[in-house]
Amino acid sequence: MPYTTQQLIDILDQELKAAWRGERVLLSTDDRLANPVVSKAIGADKLSKVFAYQDFRAQIHQYQRDHNISGLVWHPCTFKEHTIQLPEIHPDLTAIQADKVALAAAKASILQFWEASIDGLRLWAAGHEPVEIDPTQVEAYIQEAEWADLTATRSELYLGLCWGNPKECYCDWAYPESGCHRVIAAVAEPSDIKV
Repeated sequence: MPYTTQQLIDILDQELKAAWRGERVLLSTDDRLANPVVSKAIGADKLSKVFAYQDFRAQIHQYQRDHNISGLVWHPCTFKEHTIQLPEIHPDLTAIQADKVALAAAKASILQFWEASIDGLRLWAAGHEPVEIDPTQVEAYIQEAEWADLTATRSELYLGLCWGNPKECYCDWAYPESGCHRVIAAVAEPSDIKV
């Protein structure tokens, strides 16, 4: 019987702790980092720990793909005393095809929560300098997105409208194949909090 998502998370956590305690040794670290200056500055011991964990995590990702084990975890998001359960890919796991389908299936309920929560708030496109936008621009982002996510602070709600690879959509280098438009709902200009 294959491991569950939670069991894989626990195994990765144990492996990471073992690597940092020095219980995992990788002897070929010099071949892994092309920059000898950085390699020397970091040190072979630390590089060994990092690469040992990366190698183990890559094996877990392959196990997920081989056994169709989800990388999704669910967590609550609360804003204005309302709570929704949201799916997201665990940072140490990979996304399988079924995960992207589950993310897409949650889009409608996430957008319902967003619509019910933003009454009286102004909308901003997230970026280095937030720019106020109108609901028609947000609607265009919604139509382009394959799935949505939410993050909340006490006074601001962040909507992510994402597409492409769920593990890469937040990385600037993955654009345009993968990406995420971030919209902030706030009473006034958004704070400098990076979510």
